[in-house]
Amino acid sequence: MFDLHRLRLLRELSQRGTLAAVAQALNYSPSSVSQQLSLLESEVGVPLLEPVGRRVKLTPQAEILVRHTEEVLTRLERAESEVAASLHEITGTLRVATFQTAALALIPATLARMRDEHPSLRIEFQVLDPAEALSALNARDFDLVFLEEWPDQPEARFAGLEYREVCRDPIRLAVPSGLPQSEIESYPWIMEPTGMPQRTFNVNWCRHNGFEPDVRFSSTDVLVKLRFVERGLAVALLPDLVWYDREITVDLHELPVPQSRLLFTAARAGRGQHPAVRAFRETLALSVAPLRPRP
Repeated sequence: MFDLHRLRLLRELSQRGTLAAVAQALNYSPSSVSQQLSLLESEVGVPLLEPVGRRVKLTPQAEILVRHTEEVLTRLERAESEVAASLHEITGTLRVATFQTAALALIPATLARMRDEHPSLRIEFQVLDPAEALSALNARDFDLVFLEEWPDQPEARFAGLEYREVCRDPIRLAVPSGLPQSEIESYPWIMEPTGMPQRTFNVNWCRHNGFEPDVRFSSTDVLVKLRFVERGLAVALLPDLVWYDREITVDLHELPVPQSRLLFTAARAGRGQHPAVRAFRETLALSVAPLRPRP
């Protein structure tokens, strides 16, 4: 019988790529991780790692073990979910990650409701880029992630994760109050840094509408973008979630062809039915429900 703890270390290595990354994620020393994997090799009786420069890669036999370890861990998570469902109270710790706009709007309302309805549940929360969040979920750093996906910019999907749509968030053109529509194309723009899905969508939208945007300002912070528009420094494409529980302070223009980003949650297949995950998804849906209609 192989040692499950050591199998989990091998699985972590397949996810994170280096012994140092595994050690950092699990609070071990790299030498301890290396020693445990050497013991696993002795148990299995074949090499599991091959040196590639300063890194290591898994052998075909190690890949087989990782695949079966995934199945075992999924079954154990399902067992944990069933045990938790048999109890009268939701307890333990739920680890959640999401993107910035949701952290400013929907997540505080959701966390407040969860605190009131499930006081024995501890929720740990972090803001992460969607691509990072999905990888971290797959690596079991989180139990649930709430993500955004911009039009024509699909995020990579992992097998073994279950996805659930929350809502569509319309996108509109935000301009300084009183700016004539004839000046929008030549006005400075603020967008995310080059390479981000939002930036790609923004630039493609401008080009599709017949002009090259003058991108003078760059920020990943939606409130920075909003502030620049409010001060008359730039125009921007902003999702309606920005105005959740907030007064509209700029002029908003409908896009000629309506566009929206997809908001969705993801959980591992073995974790999706855990009462804490289900409760968070249900409470998040309640937070989405009162979204004000677009003016």
